[in-house]
Parts: sequence; structure tokens; C-alpha cells
Amino acid sequence: MEILDVLTSMAKTGRLGPVFSGADWNEVTTALGEPWDIGTMSRNRKWPRLFAYGDLELSVCRCRKVSLICVQTWRDVVELPPSVVGGTGTFPAGLKHADVVSALDMAGCSWEPHAPLTFGNQCSLTAITSGANFTFEIPEGEEPVLNVMGLPGDGHDCSARTADQGH
Repeated sequence: MEILDVLTSMAKTGRLGPVFSGADWNEVTTALGEPWDIGTMSRNRKWPRLFAYGDLELSVCRCRKVSLICVQTWRDVVELPPSVVGGTGTFPAGLKHADVVSALDMAGCSWEPHAPLTFGNQCSLTAITSGANFTFEIPEGEEPVLNVMGLPGDGHDCSARTADQGH
């Protein structure tokens, strides 16, 4: 499988194997193994936490649900869990805007420009079906290059739960 196939599939389905917004963290770790624990997303709290399987980064809420998903593509090589993408899980980076758009179009995945993240030296587009976002860096005098692809969160709010529920 090629990296554009992986990202296009994620844009169409909103998932990568067992990983999707709202996925149970225990099911993800059972399927993919233990991730790298990057740490907390707040100085004052243990949760939410950021975990990574190579360049697949997941924010996990204190209720142990996946709340945000992104694939970092700005590095020289993109590493994803081989168990869900096949082969070594290692892909060349440097994906051009035109190639991403072409792959989405060929897969029948409708998209539109995403104005809130289009400014200065970056541009962005959103896959309409899943809400997946592709944000590109525009190097001076060059074609935009994919920086990150992310799937939207499910909008749940654990802070709405009461303390007596054990969370």
C-alpha cells in the first residue's frame, strides 16, 4: 500500500484499522501494541495524553477514548503501524498538493478548501465525508507539500461527567 492510498482511505472512512475518533484505547493497544507515550497535553493534568505509533499521533481522553488523530507527514519518512498499512509501514514523505488532490479525486472522496487554515505560507483542504483535514506548507517558490493530515475529534466532553463516576 502507498502512503496516498492510506491517507485517502482514512479521509474516506475516518479510520485507520482500529483507530478512529471515539475508539476504545484498550482495543487500539490490543490491536497495535503499546505506543510511545509522548506525554500530557496540559501542564496541570495527566489527561488527555498524546501517544504515537511512529508518525500516527493519537490524543487519548481520560475516559480512555481516542479524541484526536493525526499523521505527521512533514518528516523525511512517514512511519505508520505495519499491522494496519502492510509492508514495513515506512513511506517516503514530501507529498505534493496536486498528488493528494488527484488521489482524493480518483478515490471519489469529495473535498473543499479549508479557509480557516489557509493563510501565509500554508493552505488546507477538508475531505467532506469524514472531515479529514490536510494541511500543506508552501515553501517559497515551490508547490505546497503535505505537513499533516488529521481526523476530527468526536466532540465528547469528559469534564461533563461527575467526579463520583470514578473519572
